[in-house]
Amino acid sequence: MTEKNTTSTVFIRRAEEKDIPIIMDLLSQVLAVHAEGRPDIFKSNVTKYGEDELKEIFADEKRPVFVAESGGTVRGYAFCQLTCPQNSSVLLPVKTLYIDDLCVDSSYRGKKIGTALFEAVKSFAKAEKCHNITLNVWACNTAALKFYESLGMTPQREYKEYIL
Repeated sequence: MTEKNTTSTVFIRRAEEKDIPIIMDLLSQVLAVHAEGRPDIFKSNVTKYGEDELKEIFADEKRPVFVAESGGTVRGYAFCQLTCPQNSSVLLPVKTLYIDDLCVDSSYRGKKIGTALFEAVKSFAKAEKCHNITLNVWACNTAALKFYESLGMTPQREYKEYIL
C-alpha cells in the first residue's frame, strides 16, 4: 500500500523482523510520552514489548503490525488485534480491529504518516469484514486525542478513575 503525503511517498507494509530495532526505538518514544504524562502509573525504563515478543506478534495473523516507510526507513507503526466477543450475554459477536498501539517517530509527526497508517488499517479492517476499529488513548496524550478525532474517531466509552 502506498500513500502520498506532503513531503514524500509513504509505503505501508507488514512488519518484519528486520524492523525490530526501529520499532523498539518507537516503543521507547511512546513510553516516554506516557511516563511523562502519568509518572504515577508508567515505568520509564522498559518498553511495552521486547524483541522476542515482537517476533511472536509478527507471526500471529490475528495481531497484524503495519509499518510506514518514508525515505526507505520505518517512520511509524500500528499494532493491531482482530477481536470478536464470544459467549457474551450482552454483546453481539461483532468483529473488531483493535489498534493496540500506533506511533509515528517524533521527528516525522505532522507529515501525514499517521494518517497513511490509519488508512491502511481501515483498508485491512474492511477486507477482514470488521464492524469497527477501536483503540484506547490516555487522556494525558492530548496530541493523540486530537489526531484520532481528526480521523473521525469518536468516543465509544470512557474509562474513569479516582486516585486515592
